[in-house]
Amino acid sequence: MFQVGLSVVSLALAATLVFLMPQLVAALTGKHVSWAQIGAQFAALGAREVALMTAVWLLSLLAYTFVLTASLPGLTHTQALMLNAGGSAVSNLLPFGGAAGVAMTFAMTRGWGFPARAVVVSTLTTGIWNTLFRFLLPAVGIVALLFSGQPLSSSVTRAGWAGVLSILVLVAVVTVALYWDRAANVLGRGLDALTRLLPRRIRPGGHAASEALTKLRTDTSEIVRHRWAGLTLGMVFFLGFQWLILVVCLHATGAYPGLAQSIAAFALSRVLTTALVTPSGTGIMEAGTIGALVFFGAPLDSATAAALLFGFWTYTVEIPFGGLALGAWTFLRRRENAATAPEKESISR
Repeated sequence: MFQVGLSVVSLALAATLVFLMPQLVAALTGKHVSWAQIGAQFAALGAREVALMTAVWLLSLLAYTFVLTASLPGLTHTQALMLNAGGSAVSNLLPFGGAAGVAMTFAMTRGWGFPARAVVVSTLTTGIWNTLFRFLLPAVGIVALLFSGQPLSSSVTRAGWAGVLSILVLVAVVTVALYWDRAANVLGRGLDALTRLLPRRIRPGGHAASEALTKLRTDTSEIVRHRWAGLTLGMVFFLGFQWLILVVCLHATGAYPGLAQSIAAFALSRVLTTALVTPSGTGIMEAGTIGALVFFGAPLDSATAAALLFGFWTYTVEIPFGGLALGAWTFLRRRENAATAPEKESISR
């Protein structure tokens, strides 16, 4: 009941933030926009633009199926599409929906006959790859901002390059540790040395850090070594199509600020989806994206409409689509059970 109540509160907060978006935008930018202006932008959308958004959104979903099929050998792309849609729908309805999404993943994959160990390895692998790309996106966004032509002070530029370098080093260390045994052991010993510097009351016992890292590497090393290309290309195309959704929204509303600027705004939007106050950072993501677009020179009403459209295609529409996927999965499971019931009955006789 507590989780349900928390979910209701979080969804209500998300809806309130979206409803108060003009006020949030005014606080962020010092400029004013009304829902009438935003509605006029929506009303100006043509069937061609909506069809293009729909097509690119579907391509982004298909791209992510390559990540799932690479992480779980034997999974079909149709099953991966249902798995992604169903898990996303559950996760998008809860403020801390990741655990519920994982539970749904286990239910669906076990129903298809996959062993628990394979599902655990798949969940760990996709989680790691998503995390690595969440680290890389800010680096890409910072580089895009530095090359966008926006006037930036020398201190901001230096801090930007330092941030990019730090992120790339971190990603490289984690990737190497996942791929090579010797690197994992060296990193594990380093983490052990760091934990010994912590106060005794919060210090993990034994070699907990290295053992956890070793276990993680052991569970994922085979998939990483043999299927890293599918995992990486799937994530690249998935995020690329999501960026393309934003570009289509920006062009449709007249808010497109330029290539580098659109990449920087996209990277910021994906970082803001990690805000845990609302599911997928709804309301917070849109407000931050609007602020970035206005900073890049986009008209306020156009930027607001584009950000809200982008939020629709990357969050809202996934809920009913995921519901349809879960319904299809439930229907197929019942039909399979009904088909196997006479066989089991004849065997028992």
